[in-house]
Amino acid sequence: MQHVFANRRVAGAALADALAESAGERPDPVVLALPRGGVPVALEIALALDAPLDLVLVRKIGVPGQPELAAAAVVDGDTPQMVVNDEIVRATGMSTSELAAAREEQLREIARRRAAWLDDRSPVPVTGRDVIAVDDGIATGATMRTALRALRRQGPRSLTLAVPVAASDALAAIRGEVDRALALATPEPFHGVGAHFRDFHQLDDDEVRDLLQEADRRRHNRTTYP
Repeated sequence: MQHVFANRRVAGAALADALAESAGERPDPVVLALPRGGVPVALEIALALDAPLDLVLVRKIGVPGQPELAAAAVVDGDTPQMVVNDEIVRATGMSTSELAAAREEQLREIARRRAAWLDDRSPVPVTGRDVIAVDDGIATGATMRTALRALRRQGPRSLTLAVPVAASDALAAIRGEVDRALALATPEPFHGVGAHFRDFHQLDDDEVRDLLQEADRRRHNRTTYP
């Protein structure tokens, strides 16, 4: 039977319940959402675990003249990381200086997006923390895999992937990047992430900003008025 969620926040609440069963294994969690669709899912997890919510922003670096061909990707964080596709770089002859220039360009775009959504708030440090990376689903897993590899380089205590729905082959391919991978549904056949939500609208910048502010406000209130 096909598993269908009412919306992303309902899916996030279900994921939070599943994660809470082993919350003691993650004494210092931080929840990182892939925007935009991962934010409402991650919000419910962050609230349930009383954890800070932040974003993990990934930008592809295309080959000059072939922007759709990914030579690398850069991922923000307390210490931004670049994941390089060495095979593509060698095959296209892309130079170190071209990679460096593209990295700086994409980091500027990441900074612009972070400012639009988080008012220039610095990324939450993940070194030594129990990181839970969240999206609204996984089809191919390419973006999430890049994010996870970059996060692993920052030295988290543990790294968990949590999504409502995933293609089973993509999830299997990504398990090696994490200590734990949790997907509530891995339907066969897989018809795309959106097929498993009744409400799968595209979030705009204002909605992302409002959700992140809600996370900060509710966590602050819980700390101030326990």
